[in-house]
Amino acid sequence: QLQLVESGGGLVQAGWSLRLSCAASGSTFSFYVMGWYRQAPGKQRELVAAITSGGSTNYADSVKGRFTISRDNAKNTVYLQMNSLKPEDTAVYYCNTVGATLKASWGQGTQVTVSS
Repeated sequence: QLQLVESGGGLVQAGWSLRLSCAASGSTFSFYVMGWYRQAPGKQRELVAAITSGGSTNYADSVKGRFTISRDNAKNTVYLQMNSLKPEDTAVYYCNTVGATLKASWGQGTQVTVSS
């Protein structure tokens, strides 16, 4: 099973950018579709971006055109570049695999707070 550690969150103003990182341990990282999820207070966790082992990406409509997911399989790391942040992007952001069965436990996540 993978171990995942998210970082890079913070408090920013609307319109600013942040880059999140997710470091994974485990030799099978490159095999998995990886995703960034977020959970806002009082809401369910949602998948916002996903990337295949080959680099194909998919995004939730709410972040399309503003967020970019990428990965470096040599570094076992997946990134989320977030531009033009909005207050509604405020949430705890997590990474994990994407699929019917998750390949890692949920980590602590990284808090992103966007002020208006």
